Amino acid sequence: MSTHAKRERLLLADLLEASGPDAPTLCDDWNARDLAAHVVVRERRADAAGGILIKQLAPRLERVQAEFAEKPFEELIQLIRTGPPRFSPFALKQIDEASNAVEFYVHTEDVRRAQPDWTPRELDPVFSDVLWSRLERMARVLGRRSPVGLVLRRPDGRTVVAHRGTPVVTVTGEPSELLLFTFGRQDAARVETDGDKDAIGKLHEAKQLGI
Repeated sequence: MSTHAKRERLLLADLLEASGPDAPTLCDDWNARDLAAHVVVRERRADAAGGILIKQLAPRLERVQAEFAEKPFEELIQLIRTGPPRFSPFALKQIDEASNAVEFYVHTEDVRRAQPDWTPRELDPVFSDVLWSRLERMARVLGRRSPVGLVLRRPDGRTVVAHRGTPVVTVTGEPSELLLFTFGRQDAARVETDGDKDAIGKLHEAKQLGI
């Protein structure tokens, strides 16, 4: 039975392939090749992937990722499409679904929304609920360095507090858009913000949202 993570993985691989290695992304100065290398290293090089979260290991991650970025782009796409090796924790269906449904959704949008002619992608309600469930669990981590109090709200009124503080900004949108916002893609997320004008400005300019 296919999972959301598996579907998003294949969508990301197809989109990267169609876009080409030099296509821009929302990930700072990364192009599609850099993003593909990041995805592959995260799943296949646990000895280096720790640098994503641990600052002291970041230089090693950068070196290994640069090495992978030199591989043929088609090879990177195939490594993403076929998934992690058997010895990787991500090879376990439960871990893959828990860790990668959000990861691959966000990175797919990183490629899609960097294009000038992108259009919103309509998600099925089940997947939206999955993303909301993940967001509820991750909200405090994603918003821990917010410069203002941050409340996330779905259109149906369900909310989660991402950061306690004052003044408070309430960000309203679909779960997928709220995820993008809290992962640091504020300018690309289709959301509405409510609160003090200066606080909203600080939140939109904040570089520290996300993991």
